[in-house]
Amino acid sequence: QVQLVESGGGLVQAGGSLRLSCAASGRTFRRYAMGWFRQAPGKEREFVAAINWSGTSTYYADSVKGRFTISRDNAKNTGYLQMNSLKPEDTAVYYCAARYIIMVDTTTTYDYWGQGTQVTVSS
Repeated sequence: QVQLVESGGGLVQAGGSLRLSCAASGRTFRRYAMGWFRQAPGKEREFVAAINWSGTSTYYADSVKGRFTISRDNAKNTGYLQMNSLKPEDTAVYYCAARYIIMVDTTTTYDYWGQGTQVTVSS
């Protein structure tokens, strides 16, 4: 089992950057694919980015492609989401998720979820 804790959210002006972290418990985190999702007020949760267990494959929603970068450091049991050129429409609660699976893509479902971290982008 994996427990996930997100951090790094906050308030930033449009055009700014934030880096979210997802700290995972458990020695086998390196075997888990990881994803980032977000949910804005009044909207459904949506996929943002995903990365396979080794970090060699990444996937992004079209809305963040070229602005966000997903990465991981298995030695630190931590995943990251670097967010640049932030827009007000990026405002949401961001969640990281994990699943014990080799292949991952934009449609992967996840078994473990963090509690979320708020990102607010002001115009």
